[in-house]
Amino acid sequence: MNKPKERKRNKKDYVIQSVMHAIDLLEAFKGENDELGVTELSKKLGLHKNNVFRLLATLESRGYIEQDKQTGNYKLGVKVLELGQHFIKHLGLLRQAHPVMRELLAKCNENIYISVLRGNGCVYIDGLEANQVVKVTSRIGQRLPLHACASGKVLISFETEDELLKIFPQEELKKFTANTITSRTELFKQLKEVQKNGYALDLEELDIGVRCVASPIRDYTRKIVGAISISAPSLRMDDEKLKTFFIPLIIEAAKEISHRLGYIEG
Repeated sequence: MNKPKERKRNKKDYVIQSVMHAIDLLEAFKGENDELGVTELSKKLGLHKNNVFRLLATLESRGYIEQDKQTGNYKLGVKVLELGQHFIKHLGLLRQAHPVMRELLAKCNENIYISVLRGNGCVYIDGLEANQVVKVTSRIGQRLPLHACASGKVLISFETEDELLKIFPQEELKKFTANTITSRTELFKQLKEVQKNGYALDLEELDIGVRCVASPIRDYTRKIVGAISISAPSLRMDDEKLKTFFIPLIIEAAKEISHRLGYIEG
């Protein structure tokens, strides 16, 4: 007897709804939604609060979600960053950057960072620390404001004006120190200079006493895929040393990583 043919099943037949809901929950934190409460998530996902709480509890137990004890709201956990780091490693950015970062650290003995654009923020995904008594506190994994850090300016320096207006819908920008750029118009002017010069500066714009210089990393498609930066106490990164030492150093390091990723100038 001929066996009846089995119906070829579509991959959609194997989709597990609860897993889909968990992924939807994680994706709800994209953009500027750094923290969300159970009620907000329930509305965004169209799920009952009890279901949302169960999803949060499960993801929190594995480190993909964290709860702020003060506000009671939830945010993405460190495990999400770890996954992102592995993804980037597979793409080759960090693999190609590490040898250059080690050489750069040996030359300047200041904190070195690799950062990428994530939503409307700049995230340091890896770094090497200086062997100094006084040094800048590491911020690996934190999301920093694009307008107030050198790497952030670099990462958005070639965005179209339409994209920039989406990132900065208001003319007034958040102030962190007396040196922070608080005008969108002024920021856009500075981004033009970043395009022309190939580097960006943070002159105590995010933290008093800390300066930073960054340059863009491009891949074979000529797209900016990251930024490499040097952060140091302002006393060790004065105007003269910035001009003669740190700026040439960071530009050369960014070019080397870019070449390793297949970027060809010209």
